[in-house]
Amino acid sequence: MMLEKQSVVIAGGGSTYTAGIVMMLIENQDKFPLRKLKFYDNDEDRQNIVAKACEVIVKERAPEIEFSATTDPEEAFTDIDFVMAHIRVGGLSMREKDEKIPLKYGVVGQETCGPGGMAYGMRSIPGVVELIDYMEKYSPDAWMLNYSNPAAIVAEATRRMRPNAKIINICDMPVAIKKSIADIVGLESESDIVDRYYGLNHFGWWTEMTDKQGNDLMPKLKEHVAKYGYAAAEGEGNPLLEENSWMDTFQKAKDVYAVDPTTVPNTYLKYYLYPDYVVAHTDPNHTRANEVMDNREKNVFAECERIAAAQTAEDTTIEAGEHAEFIVQLAGALAYNTYERMLLIVKNEGAIVNLADDAMVEVPCIVSKRGYEPLCMGKIPHFQKGMIEQQVAVEKLVVDAFEEKSYQKLWQAMTLSKTVPSASVAKQILDEMIDANGNWWPELN
Repeated sequence: MMLEKQSVVIAGGGSTYTAGIVMMLIENQDKFPLRKLKFYDNDEDRQNIVAKACEVIVKERAPEIEFSATTDPEEAFTDIDFVMAHIRVGGLSMREKDEKIPLKYGVVGQETCGPGGMAYGMRSIPGVVELIDYMEKYSPDAWMLNYSNPAAIVAEATRRMRPNAKIINICDMPVAIKKSIADIVGLESESDIVDRYYGLNHFGWWTEMTDKQGNDLMPKLKEHVAKYGYAAAEGEGNPLLEENSWMDTFQKAKDVYAVDPTTVPNTYLKYYLYPDYVVAHTDPNHTRANEVMDNREKNVFAECERIAAAQTAEDTTIEAGEHAEFIVQLAGALAYNTYERMLLIVKNEGAIVNLADDAMVEVPCIVSKRGYEPLCMGKIPHFQKGMIEQQVAVEKLVVDAFEEKSYQKLWQAMTLSKTVPSASVAKQILDEMIDANGNWWPELN
């Protein structure tokens, strides 16, 4: 059967991940064929670096796809079926401040967790809402697949501010973890795993994992995680974890697991359960933002410039990213009714029975042309319920602060975070972040 060709705009065309998404889209033309591929970004110079290379890649590998890049919303969002959104409002320079300001006060500095995630959320909300409005104005039948961080805060904001929008908020971190898990338990691919999982974005737990034949993978997995986390066993290579910061995060999962060995955790829980460890093992002068700028950004942009100059990508080092694979799978399920089982960030509405219906939770969903249908994960234990409810309150307070332009609510959000030791420290961080963010944030009263 011939599949109907789709039109896609990548919002955030200047991202270092965009070229990898293009490679994944091209490699999956049999599953998700394209008629148009557009880039949209409000930073024309940055987008041009990536777009000129991707134009060469598309011309060589899929010349039937109509390719363009623009900074004009009408041109970008007209005649599209999907918006794939991964914007970073404020860029890496603001991410650096999100990470370094909390560290000055002995608090976790991370782009989605703690005060840094809240600062980023205050910048991201208007950017993502703007994209929804463009989509609804120019292509009202389209779907937005949003993986712009911090996904939890963005999901809460869009639930309130654009409740009827066709937007699905997603994250690739569980996919990255499951790739390591597949290696640990001896499966060829993470797609061979059937899982039960509950929580929030960057804040969740697996309760079951089987292969597609129903064999229980948890005993072998737990034995490994208790010793090594999600990293490879001693003496074995781990090609998924090339950067020291990620290697540490995957190894630290063994200590996160020890807190509740009845489940296996998302790696990001280390920031909430071991914030003292994270601060002690972070260089306050060279954070993850600096790693990205010094390595990934330089390498990707240099390769894009080389491709554009040579007018060929035959020997390119750019590869399809694992998060791109997740996006293509989701888009295909929506377009072609494949009923995929995927982890999505959705309104709770009974998926976690003993949690508020209006919490934005991350749970397995069945995806089809109808959209998504969350699966019920039942009741959860007191430990996880207490942690989740605290974090849900933090995320709701951040959105309250944005909507009400409330200093008080944002101070409360930072105070309530498990990563912050006291209200006085929260206030010091908040005051410095207000100065650092300037016009990126609404003026708080």
